[in-house]
Amino acid sequence: MRSPTQKILIILLSLSFLASITSCSTMKGLGQDIKKGGQSLENSAERHGG
Repeated sequence: MRSPTQKILIILLSLSFLASITSCSTMKGLGQDIKKGGQSLENSAERHGG
């Protein structure tokens, strides 16, 4: 049987792992959104002679 400290450590490590996986996806999505926004601004500037 594991001690309470070991159980807490396992839970914290599991939560940290899940958070890191989620944040990677979020950051990738954010990067894609920023890229699309930049492309839209560039296209608009080109259309309007900027």
